[in-house]
Amino acid sequence: MMSSAPSLPPLPISNPPASAAAPVAPSSAAPVSTPAFRLFLSRLSDSVGRSLSNRRPWSELADRSAFTRPDSLSDATYRLRKNLTYFRVNYAAVVAAVLAISLITNPFSLVVLLALLAAWCLLYLFRPSDPPLVILGRNFSDRETLGSLVLITVFVVFLTSVGSLLISALVAGAAIVGAHGAFRVPEDLFLDEQETGAASSLLSFLGGAASSAASAGPAVVAAARV
Repeated sequence: MMSSAPSLPPLPISNPPASAAAPVAPSSAAPVSTPAFRLFLSRLSDSVGRSLSNRRPWSELADRSAFTRPDSLSDATYRLRKNLTYFRVNYAAVVAAVLAISLITNPFSLVVLLALLAAWCLLYLFRPSDPPLVILGRNFSDRETLGSLVLITVFVVFLTSVGSLLISALVAGAAIVGAHGAFRVPEDLFLDEQETGAASSLLSFLGGAASSAASAGPAVVAAARV
């Protein structure tokens, strides 16, 4: 009788341990607080839209029959004051157009200003305060970041050709507005009382939108952290 072959001992089978999930690096906060940035853009867009809806017809602004030489300096001042109140949105568009043309024809200044604006938005205005800003292994507090951005802005605006370009464009735009306001006869312009009491600053609507968005931004950022 044949003897059965001796059975081999079972080989130990070890199940490979489940691959440990790669440690997930703690997610860093987004460089820009998206809700605050969207709120700022929404407020700014609404404010600019409301202001542009109050602009006067360009044909009325360029009516050649309404241009005469002022009789005196006081007459020119009177005309300028009336026209600034009536055509304030159109004048703001003219100054903005002169500024835009100056920047487009100088690409270096345009790139520098865009980089400066991006630095303000990414590093301070719309960046959550927690975690702190880290550059080259060094932590920067909000006060240090603000001080650095202010110094960079002063250097760019006052110590480079960018500042002279901006000043030249603003002076040219103001000269165009002043010449038009002094020679445009305002007798045919009907001013409402509410319009007369409105702010006549060329960029007041931008300042109002920026301040309202800035005040609402921290609240939105705090809500997003919860």
